[in-house]
Amino acid sequence: MSQSGRPSAELQQLVADVDTGGRAASGFSGAVISVVAIAWSLWQLWYASPLPFSLGFGLLNDTEARALHVALALFLGFLAYPGSRRRGVRYRVPVSDWLMAFAAAFAGAYLLLFYNELATRPGVPITQDIVVATVGMVLLLEATRRAVGLPMTILALVFLAYIFLGPWLPDVVSHKGASLERMISHMWLTTEGVYGVALGVSVSFIFIYVLFGSLLDRAGAGNYMMQVAFAALGHLRGGPAKVAVVSSGLNGLISGSSVSNVVSGGIFTIPLMKKAGYGGVKAGAIETASSVNGQIMPPVMGAAAFLMVEYVGIPYSDIVKHAFLPALISYIALFYIVHLEALKLGMNPSAARRPRSMRERALGWGFGLSGTIVVCALVYWIALGAQQLFGANAIWITGGLLLVTHVALLRDAARNPDLPQDIDIDNPVLPDTWPTVRAGLHFLVPIGVLIWCLMIEQLSPALSAFWATATLIALMLTQRPILAFFRGTGKLDAWRTGVREVVRGLNDGARNMIGIGIATATAGIIVGGITLTGLGFRMTDFVEVVSQGNVIVMLLFTAFVCLVLGLGVPTTANYILVASLMAPVIVELGAQNGLIIPLIAVHLFVFYYGIMGDITPPVGLATFAAAAISGEDPIQTGIQGSLYALRTVVLPFVFVFNPALLLIDVHGWWEVALVAFAAIVASLTFAAATMAWFRVRCRWWEVVALLVATFALFRPDYFIDRIAAPHFEVPAARIFDVAKNLGPGDRLALVIRGTRLEGDEVRKTVGVQLRGEPGDGRRRLEEAGLTVTALGDQVQIANVRFGSRAKRNGFEIGWTVGGVLVPTERPSMHWVYIPALLLVALLWWGQGRRMPQPEPIQPA
Repeated sequence: MSQSGRPSAELQQLVADVDTGGRAASGFSGAVISVVAIAWSLWQLWYASPLPFSLGFGLLNDTEARALHVALALFLGFLAYPGSRRRGVRYRVPVSDWLMAFAAAFAGAYLLLFYNELATRPGVPITQDIVVATVGMVLLLEATRRAVGLPMTILALVFLAYIFLGPWLPDVVSHKGASLERMISHMWLTTEGVYGVALGVSVSFIFIYVLFGSLLDRAGAGNYMMQVAFAALGHLRGGPAKVAVVSSGLNGLISGSSVSNVVSGGIFTIPLMKKAGYGGVKAGAIETASSVNGQIMPPVMGAAAFLMVEYVGIPYSDIVKHAFLPALISYIALFYIVHLEALKLGMNPSAARRPRSMRERALGWGFGLSGTIVVCALVYWIALGAQQLFGANAIWITGGLLLVTHVALLRDAARNPDLPQDIDIDNPVLPDTWPTVRAGLHFLVPIGVLIWCLMIEQLSPALSAFWATATLIALMLTQRPILAFFRGTGKLDAWRTGVREVVRGLNDGARNMIGIGIATATAGIIVGGITLTGLGFRMTDFVEVVSQGNVIVMLLFTAFVCLVLGLGVPTTANYILVASLMAPVIVELGAQNGLIIPLIAVHLFVFYYGIMGDITPPVGLATFAAAAISGEDPIQTGIQGSLYALRTVVLPFVFVFNPALLLIDVHGWWEVALVAFAAIVASLTFAAATMAWFRVRCRWWEVVALLVATFALFRPDYFIDRIAAPHFEVPAARIFDVAKNLGPGDRLALVIRGTRLEGDEVRKTVGVQLRGEPGDGRRRLEEAGLTVTALGDQVQIANVRFGSRAKRNGFEIGWTVGGVLVPTERPSMHWVYIPALLLVALLWWGQGRRMPQPEPIQPA
């Protein structure tokens, strides 16, 4: 790291190589890259907005939009990512790259340019189609090697080879194979391969959220969150590490890149942690563990989270709701881990803050918190009131309210000096917390718009992000002129600065999307190989043989696959591959063993283990970035980071078996609060056990006791299930009565029987979440995608709607309903929390007796 507190040239190059393209071309080439990138961002904004439908202009269907998206990604991929690491090609674009860029763009846009012609010959490609598609496939693989990495390219080639070699493979994975013409047509000329679901999500959701994050960072929100964390926590014991954890969690709101998060915050926090006494290895590991977890922090999660909308079939707002508590407790546990490290190392606060009396601190926090709560409550209730009174015209009231709020916050910020752009590593002095918070509260306006649109208005993810991005652009264009107005300084330069920030943010957003766009296109090759060969059906048998029907073994096998793939494949591609192959298998085999595993739990399981690839040695890119800053060995940093990440590693196993952690089957705010409290305490006790330190160093039996308490708090259902079964079975004929009385969000659980394609008789337990208020049972089932027919005591599944919740949860057409599972009247699982918390309190008290007592002050 450079002494100026800025990333060194090597670190900047690492971030560029991973996120935006390592080529720093200037002149005509650089201008073309920037212009195309900005145009791409503007088109994606247009595509996400309601304007094409309102104006009847610029409308593209899904296939045409995907073709344009991949064409632009490939064009920029060849221009922004050099084909080799030779120094010369990093600063110029060779003629060969120009030729490949134009050829790849034409091949990528082929479905857009010849859409009508291709529609007249489905499945019967002509020679031109085959040639263009073949060239496109080859150039896509080369672009993948450059932008994503060689392992992803090799993985795609393996699946292509599998398509052709099927007849000569062992029986368990063999298939009849496919011709070159059929493979090329499937992959490039339909939406089953490259232009499949993954690329569609990249077009519809991922780009606009990445753009939102890039603009927010350009506006100064990333630095604001770092400064707020430093002001609030820098004075604590182990303060720099706590700043790293909190600022990375906040930065996760705007950036889904682990490497970028490490570098942007780590250039300050890692040297401060080393100075405080953590040592280089632990400092790098703490920054890595906290930055990687930014991908699981709602509302703007990693790119793979948006794919869940399509794979799981639920709104993004539901994914945010399910993912929030695990992400929160993961960060709280890491915060506690760095506190325990500080206690073990005997640290003292390393940064001083202006001395303040207890009364001053209490007044500052009291006015700050109460004022923030009052303002948020007023905005919320005024917006709701406007909706009730003005209906469709409420958007103008809400827009005016946002404008007034924006100006008021900027007026308040103008009274405080601008935040510094860095932290003095050698002589850190803490600013006051609330003046620092007030200096950037206007950055929260677009985030608030995003959350409002997602969670309250229930708009689509793309439309929610559009309105948030539009608000953010307006903020960026006006924040400096308004600040200049209130401070009485010049205004023209402020306007120009705002325009430059918006343009650079548009460029950054597109550059950050090149690798993601190419990765999702290449992942389509893998998914297309699975659908063309039927590999997904064979995986059920394969995994069943490997796990012998044991769900724990099956989950361990899935986690192992994710970690191995994570050594060379980015998180998004890792998720696509494992979710396509393994998620349905886990749900199916769990059902055959009488266990209803929510589909969202399995997909979050895969997602969590996918991001671990950025930490785990020997290839974790985030670890290498942190080690480059700390000057320590990346392997040792990765091992230490993996130990800190154990709290995240254990969470997926918990919420697969206890979906209450995902707020599934949890009713009322009191139960949400109870589950959240127990889960947070469990994460703290697990952290203490892994660190072997609670209040003092733990003895072996105390570690065991902490783990027992952790298990009881995370899995209270395990103990209650030993007392009474969770369900009892009633006749299938009562299915409509049971569905009628279930509450909103409750799951209907059924035992169904049927015959598989191989002729085997199968019995499995399946469930589907019912939406809406209690009412007509038949209607509620149909809304979930399930149609059943009842003839006397016989109940049969007549239809399962394609793509519905029922279809994704394993319901089969023609199968017989053997019984309906109804919850039993048994003690609440929350009673288990009492002995678990008593055990924790006993350990706390016992260790307190071993703590060294302060020496008494001798009288003078």
